[in-house]
Amino acid sequence: MDVYRMMILGACVLLAAVLMGFAVLGAESEATREMEVGKAGEAPDRKDRGMEPLTAAEAAVIVNKGTEPPFKGQYWDFFEPGAYRCRQCGAWLYRSEDKFSSHCGWPSFDDELPGAVLRQRDVDGRRVEIVCAQCKGHLGHVFVGEKLTEKNTRHCVNSISMVFVPESELEKAVFAGGCFWGVEHLMQQMEGVVDVVSGYAGGKDTEKAPSYEEVCSGTTAYVEAVEVLYAPKVVAYETIARRFFEIHDPTQLDRQGPDMGKQYRSVAFYANEAQRTVLEKLIALLRKNGYDVVTEVAPRTTFYKAEAYHQNYILRHPQRGCHLPVNRFNTAV
Repeated sequence: MDVYRMMILGACVLLAAVLMGFAVLGAESEATREMEVGKAGEAPDRKDRGMEPLTAAEAAVIVNKGTEPPFKGQYWDFFEPGAYRCRQCGAWLYRSEDKFSSHCGWPSFDDELPGAVLRQRDVDGRRVEIVCAQCKGHLGHVFVGEKLTEKNTRHCVNSISMVFVPESELEKAVFAGGCFWGVEHLMQQMEGVVDVVSGYAGGKDTEKAPSYEEVCSGTTAYVEAVEVLYAPKVVAYETIARRFFEIHDPTQLDRQGPDMGKQYRSVAFYANEAQRTVLEKLIALLRKNGYDVVTEVAPRTTFYKAEAYHQNYILRHPQRGCHLPVNRFNTAV
């Protein structure tokens, strides 16, 4: 009888160990973890950006931190040019140029838009969770050290956590207002702006892509400039141009504060006649208010992205701010 009981007890212990092993395996393998669709939790307060309320399936991932099945999401093998917004709050998260194929079954990015994504320790104690910086909605996880791209980073994101906006629904604007660090930083804060890149514009077609040192020498026709990628359905070009005239001094010739030289001159580059009309209208308003505007209005030329260490400079060095907004359109001299 004792032998029989010992056999039963041994079988129970073995079964428990097997079941525990399956549980651990299921917890560790994200590829086999299916999305839990149940009663959705309450979404946090969010600024309305035209996003519809979450479905139960979306809330199961974004609010309750579930994971959609691999190779089933809308964007896992999707590489059209454009940008991705948070499904919950509409904040801009990623650009298509940072998306790559990792064959993991979920969308993969090796970089996010500046300040768009927060990292935090996952509840499993091992992985690093990524969430939308605006609404804290769950996006997925980030992995470093896999050597899949030069940036050596993989944002593994649930398709259901994002909404894709095609390139055809985005536009670009280029402005030069002194040191590009400050202009970039203040433009990034605008609603409807997807991304802002620091670079060089205004050069002659015969000139090659310049270096920072060459531009600073004043021997080229280039200026420090920013390229603003924005969604015209969310923010109008005129709103962005107004911001440009308010975050730098358009009355200073070939300089901006302590930065002197033609590479720091004020220029608004237009891509079409509609943009040119807007710029001339805004300059006329400023002159009516008593501002002696010297900003050049010039057709857009090739824009060259500046060196990596210039990108998102103020975001990485917040103590180095160099531009202060002034409400010039409602304030006379």
